[in-house]
Amino acid sequence: MALDASPAFPGSVARTQALVRPALREAVRTLHPWQAEIASYAFGWSGEAEGRTGSGGKGLRPALVVLCAQGVGVPAATAVPAAVAVELVHAFSLIHDDIIDGDERRRHRETVWKVYGVGPALLVGDGLLALAMRTLAMAPGSERATRHLSAALMEIVHGQADDVLFEERAWTGGEAVSVEEYARMAGSKSGALFACAAALGAVLGGVRPAVVERLTAMGRHLGIALQIVDDLLGIWGEQEVLGKPVLSDLRRRKKTLPVVAALTAPGAPARRLAGLLDDAPREGGQEALRAAARLIEQAGGRRLAERQADEHVSAALRIAGEVLNPSVAADLRAYAAYLVRRDR
Repeated sequence: MALDASPAFPGSVARTQALVRPALREAVRTLHPWQAEIASYAFGWSGEAEGRTGSGGKGLRPALVVLCAQGVGVPAATAVPAAVAVELVHAFSLIHDDIIDGDERRRHRETVWKVYGVGPALLVGDGLLALAMRTLAMAPGSERATRHLSAALMEIVHGQADDVLFEERAWTGGEAVSVEEYARMAGSKSGALFACAAALGAVLGGVRPAVVERLTAMGRHLGIALQIVDDLLGIWGEQEVLGKPVLSDLRRRKKTLPVVAALTAPGAPARRLAGLLDDAPREGGQEALRAAARLIEQAGGRRLAERQADEHVSAALRIAGEVLNPSVAADLRAYAAYLVRRDR
């Protein structure tokens, strides 16, 4: 998987944006005016670098809602409330993540808490979460869908808690984070929302549970792949492209897959990496972080992470071929290619 081979933005995502964004804007306008102002900044609709994507990103998750719903025979319009709810949850999670991590920039602009303060950012994040639940609850036949989203939220919070706690764990030894623990964390933190997105429109459309279960598994594979690619970009991406500092995950001692995998590998690069990470303070210089990145690659951490991302995508596409109609399955292949080879 080459990080510099970014395909074109999928046409299917652009089409769903045109369908979902008006409903998303209408939902945000129902917030308290102050919250609505901050939320507009979070989504990139106003403020510094207006027009760039903010916390709302490129609409990948709501696009998945609509695509998968259409792929199992649910009209796109039926899936729109589910797509809006998923995007609101995504924005909420990013706003809170930036506060937890102390990140000051996201996608070429200052983060919400940096512009408005921690208290207002927390409040607007809470507002977006409440709005997500209300948006879904007001849709026809939403009882089953609301339970589905609630379960995903519990998973997301669980995964975020593990991610934070991992930062305090040792790099090596009995307390080190294992590849298996990372996989469980990623499956909850990132996989749960994609799993929910893939299934939620179908749930709202009354699709039978067996199909919903397969869509959920497909979405989880895509979400884990996205998390792994984020880990890779956080070490080897370009700051000018990402719009936020690279190598900051290493400075914060985040246990991302390339690092965890490299530390468990045999050989001298893994041993040197362990020593470097143990000695490097959180405020370590860029050269020490670059040296760590080189050792991670030499120890095979980058290669393993790339392979696992591709394996998760392949698993997702196999399920798509089973449950989605052929035209949507083709759209999903383009979507997945962009997801794991995007430059963000």
